[in-house]
Amino acid sequence: MKFHHIGIATEDINKSIEKLKKYFDIKEISEIVYDKNQDANLCMLTISDGIMIELISGGVVTNIVKKRQYLYHTCYSVKDIDKMIDSLISDGAFLVRESKEAKLFNNKRVAFLMWDLGLIELVEE
Repeated sequence: MKFHHIGIATEDINKSIEKLKKYFDIKEISEIVYDKNQDANLCMLTISDGIMIELISGGVVTNIVKKRQYLYHTCYSVKDIDKMIDSLISDGAFLVRESKEAKLFNNKRVAFLMWDLGLIELVEE
């Protein structure tokens, strides 16, 4: 697995972008897209050092935002998503959301699992 990005839940993506601009040298901001497979609005920011932050709003994160739990997930890219899901499950993880195409990632498959590292997202390379 290779670190890909960190996912942050937010009530308002545009307000979060403006706040992050105050503190980070943001080099790229994707368009905000709605992904029906995830019931979420999504936007990817790339900071000058190459680290990416995904901002997520909408139904999928409503409850955690209400609890002020903004750190949502850590994402890792993998070559074979099915093989990695099986491997993580055999190591004690459980599947939260099966693999589906993700609009923000040009319809590459993503899956969510709960594991010792918290909620993780896998994105297929």
